[in-house]
Amino acid sequence: MADIEIRKAGKTGRITLNRPRALNALTYEMCLAIEEALDRWRDDPDVAMLVIDAVGERAFCAGGDIAAMYETGMKGDYAYGRRFWRDEYRMNAKLFEFPKPVASFMQGFTMGGGVGVGCHASHRVVGETSRIAMPECGIGLVPDVGGSLLLARASGRLGEYLGTTGTRMPAADAIHAGFADYYIPEADWPALIAALEESGEWSLIDEAAKAPPESRLAALAPEIDANFAGEALGDILRALEHAGTDFAEETLEIMRRNSPLSMACTVEMVHRLRGAESIRQALEMEYRFTSRAMEHGDFLEGIRAAIIDKDRKPKWKHGLTDPLDLEVAKMLMPVPGRPLTFERED
Repeated sequence: MADIEIRKAGKTGRITLNRPRALNALTYEMCLAIEEALDRWRDDPDVAMLVIDAVGERAFCAGGDIAAMYETGMKGDYAYGRRFWRDEYRMNAKLFEFPKPVASFMQGFTMGGGVGVGCHASHRVVGETSRIAMPECGIGLVPDVGGSLLLARASGRLGEYLGTTGTRMPAADAIHAGFADYYIPEADWPALIAALEESGEWSLIDEAAKAPPESRLAALAPEIDANFAGEALGDILRALEHAGTDFAEETLEIMRRNSPLSMACTVEMVHRLRGAESIRQALEMEYRFTSRAMEHGDFLEGIRAAIIDKDRKPKWKHGLTDPLDLEVAKMLMPVPGRPLTFERED
């Protein structure tokens, strides 16, 4: 059975992720297949809207399939990873800019690359099991696939907090942070999707939506804003160290496990992208980091510790107290030679 099912159903274009045993992690081939479907359906008069969902209860999509990136990167071959990111980011841009309604139904985990598929839809549905996160700083990367734009658009200093900690958001928090739009009980999803296929009327999603539970992040907003208002990572860490609250201690414990370089670059990216209008600005900024992540960052070590050896003891290149301004500037410089474009490559 295919890793992804792409077909027309009634008046909809349907995309179903189908790797439930791998938590529907995106492969390179799946990214290309989604892009091809978007190109095919963009001007198809028989397709009124798109519906994206996934097989299994545990995850909509828990990220990208990064085993091949690690294998090639450890051999000193960084071209495969860079091509993967260029092609994936082009797909993310097409999905964000798609001219017809796009509904995504995100049960379970939606993380990393899954955010790039589910959270750029125009009608983003979550339910009682939904957990959305951008945990890239834990593996030596930065929030990418356009996630940096969502973080920059979040209220207050929520973007800096979510980006550096990778906090998992249940439905209410995801809606509050701007990663989702509608809370609909998951038992109602099959009938709603069937109705969308029959009618092509996105307004049925509005009619099915329920009031979400209360958002924990909304209640934490004053403390998040107070501690994450600094210009750089060091300012945030010092604020948390002096806060003396349970929230501050819990947050520091999480951040001490993550890559200092990744967190410092994430803070800078969120600041630079605040007010950005186009996802292409965010993707181009993300590519500056990801194209260098294997050779000059912590990505390979992060994958080793989390996925390969699973010892959870990464040896990051920098400490939390190291001055990182120069390193951040280097990682976020424009890419010479082969910068990110949004044109299909041969």
